[in-house]
Amino acid sequence: MRLRGADLLARTLAAGGTRALFALSGNHVMPVFDAALDARLPIVHVRHEAAAVHMADAWGRLTGAPGIALVTGGPGHANALSALYTALAADSPLVLISGHAPLAELGRGAFQEMRQADVAAPLTKRSWTAESADTLAADVTRALVEARSGRPGPVHLSVPSDVLDAMTDASVPDATAFSIPAHHLDQEKIGAALDALAKARRPLVLTGRVHAPELEAITGVPVIAMESPRGVNDPSLGRLAQVLAKADAVLLAGKRLDFTLKFGRAFAADCPIFAFETIHGLLERAQEKRWSIGGWRDEVREALRYRPPEWQSLAQSADARLHPALLCRAVAPLLDSPDAILVCDGGEFGQWAQACLAAPRRIVNGPAGSIGSALPFAAAARLAAPQARVVALLGDGTFGFHMSEIDTAVRHDLPYLAVIGNDACWNAEYQIQLRAYGKARAHGLELLPTRYGAAAA
Repeated sequence: MRLRGADLLARTLAAGGTRALFALSGNHVMPVFDAALDARLPIVHVRHEAAAVHMADAWGRLTGAPGIALVTGGPGHANALSALYTALAADSPLVLISGHAPLAELGRGAFQEMRQADVAAPLTKRSWTAESADTLAADVTRALVEARSGRPGPVHLSVPSDVLDAMTDASVPDATAFSIPAHHLDQEKIGAALDALAKARRPLVLTGRVHAPELEAITGVPVIAMESPRGVNDPSLGRLAQVLAKADAVLLAGKRLDFTLKFGRAFAADCPIFAFETIHGLLERAQEKRWSIGGWRDEVREALRYRPPEWQSLAQSADARLHPALLCRAVAPLLDSPDAILVCDGGEFGQWAQACLAAPRRIVNGPAGSIGSALPFAAAARLAAPQARVVALLGDGTFGFHMSEIDTAVRHDLPYLAVIGNDACWNAEYQIQLRAYGKARAHGLELLPTRYGAAAA
């Protein structure tokens, strides 16, 4: 049966397990909107292209399956790019599909012509432009597989409008085409790393976004997921810096030896460090060894749980200002549920939320240190887990980035609770000014004390 390229694209996405498209309409992708009807792919229609990518990012982090963002070409593609950086830093599997000027008109001043794949390349694992309707299913399949292979991350595919409109005899791939190829790790290197951990008195495994309770259960070695751009000062990990300094063997699994670890200076000078791209391949080999870690894991857990005791005695100030720790104390019971999802975003207020709150599942802005993603994250979380209670804590500066996505959540019946820390200030930067230049030179960071609840209503 002959199909349009757009139909082949939509049906290949559906065959690959896609359950929704996070999209914003535009000339170049209208054929995909039409094809989505027959492919039975629901479209979550957002108000800004970056929000579509943030929603695909949250979907990927929560489900493990690539979230799919669909935007138009030119300025639509450009709007989506900033959110790719957040996803790339968080190792989040997603596919950005961008409409594109027709191949037949490239180089002649086509409408919204842009070298889209080149622009997206630094922000993705792979980025390319489809060249034919006949190979479009293979392009989509490759993108879905690449997003989850090895170290997960965002992938970009631009699809010219004449490729979407062209007819083809190509067929939708079967389920086997979407299988993730085995990731072959250096077995000798794995053996050496696990030997070092097994012999160490204070070993650690550090991961990025990925949690690995199975590895900790098998080995007894503490496994710590580091998601914060504040690194050793991660507000949710208590006395992490002291723990890292004590370690006498460290395995990095999907975690870079980057600024968050002071490029290695977070560890003792003689501490051996082993790095692997993913956690996969370690579990089976770990079961072959004898492990006896003693009380080190309990010591680590106690250190990570540490919070200053004075936080417990905080009271509301005389001028009615509410300390973030007190606010979080009021929010905490809402997260006491096995399916709760916590979203944290923002400079200062988001850090307090991470320090004071916990939930079975959590999404934070991640190592990128970006802000603005909370509302798209929360809506996508509710779509991914319809029965979950989703609570987002965000600063007033953050709220301004994607306030219009409240409209998206209402239209698609995706309820969540958003709690806004409203100090009428870009406070993270204000604190930098106070420390570096003094109060007399702190300026340019004021916001209005806006009634954000009224804006949402």
